[in-house]
Amino acid sequence: MKFLLATFLTLLLATSSQLNAEQMQQLGQWDVHYIAFPAPILTPEIAKQYRIQRSKYNAVINISVLDSESKQAQKLDISGIAKDFQGRQIALSFTEVVEGDAVYYLAQLPFTDQQLFDFTLTLNQKNTLQQLKFKQRFYVD
Repeated sequence: MKFLLATFLTLLLATSSQLNAEQMQQLGQWDVHYIAFPAPILTPEIAKQYRIQRSKYNAVINISVLDSESKQAQKLDISGIAKDFQGRQIALSFTEVVEGDAVYYLAQLPFTDQQLFDFTLTLNQKNTLQQLKFKQRFYVD
């Protein structure tokens, strides 16, 4: 099942109108790729493998970090919060997934229809600390 999630997400990005395209920010020496999407888009098999609840009220946050020059996947610590428009904060708990040379960090987030979140993630590797910020609105199908 090597690169199962990577392959699935690539196909998902190419075929789904429900997602915003994958996004990337260069933070220091890293290219940080991130995507947030409703969990039901995952197949039951993939959701089970990664222990993701497939609920129409659950989102998946996927982060991958590559060295900007070598393009090698980076292992690091990620923590963060999702804050809604009313100021409520939800702490995100990321799980590291390693498949061959690929490294992903996955978190789940409950949401309501049309809920907008401001994400603030802290990426930490030894003495390197970067912050990723982005916004995402989720819809219930």
